[in-house]
Amino acid sequence: MFIDMHVHPDFYYSINDDEDRLEFRHRVMNIHKNGTPPLKHIFNQMKCAGLDKLCLLPQDYTTIEGAATVTNEEIKKIVDQAPDKFIGFASVDPFDSNACEKLEKAFTDLGLLGLKLNPSKQKYYPTDKILEPIYDICEKYDKPIIFHSGLSWEPGTLAKYSRPIEFEELAANRPKLRICLAHFGWPWVQETAMLMLKYPNVYADTGILYFDNAIEFYTQVFTKDIPSTWIDRSLRHQVMFGSDNPRFEQIRMAEALNHLGFRESTLELIRGKNALDFLGGSL
Repeated sequence: MFIDMHVHPDFYYSINDDEDRLEFRHRVMNIHKNGTPPLKHIFNQMKCAGLDKLCLLPQDYTTIEGAATVTNEEIKKIVDQAPDKFIGFASVDPFDSNACEKLEKAFTDLGLLGLKLNPSKQKYYPTDKILEPIYDICEKYDKPIIFHSGLSWEPGTLAKYSRPIEFEELAANRPKLRICLAHFGWPWVQETAMLMLKYPNVYADTGILYFDNAIEFYTQVFTKDIPSTWIDRSLRHQVMFGSDNPRFEQIRMAEALNHLGFRESTLELIRGKNALDFLGGSL
């Protein structure tokens, strides 16, 4: 099974019947040259990239932007249209007084399988006390968290809040909480590798493409910045494929994996087996 663990469905046709909401998403995501694809187009993209499932990530910025880019209910709506192809995550705004209630609902009533948070956008560190009740709920329901980590193209973000080293205390204090550092924490990829080596509950996804093309950038990061042997021998059970679609094309990212010299057994882990472990056997 090939799973893309980092997809933003902000522009899917089925949730974009409101022009104002669509413009809001363009502005907040800083993505502008795209359409609003119907599911038929999404499925064709998946087929071309060889993907079986997509993990859909919302972002709740209620207290700073006035709304979520995609609500938990909208994620549920999309998942229900193709439950064999979509994995739904939740998002809550930690500064929203109703955050815990919303998260409980997302995990129980909506059946969402994890949580997405972006410290860079809302300018909090992962150890901020306001997050403790949220972490408690994730542990209560055995749900993982995908954190934005490293560079963010979204306006108003500061990378210092999502630098990988800032997640060490969380990983150490909550060893049962599975966390993923999205984008491999680029540019601090060696810090991400250090955390993964030390803490088995820390994962990372491959949703990085900031220079050149996918093959060249993956080659730089995963064979030079990090020697390929680090992943192929030591970190192979903690890396998950992620494309960061629609910012980057899934087919290009999926193909780039094949040029890194990893063993086929390692590629199988990255393409899907590690995601299944990260999700706690929820699929």
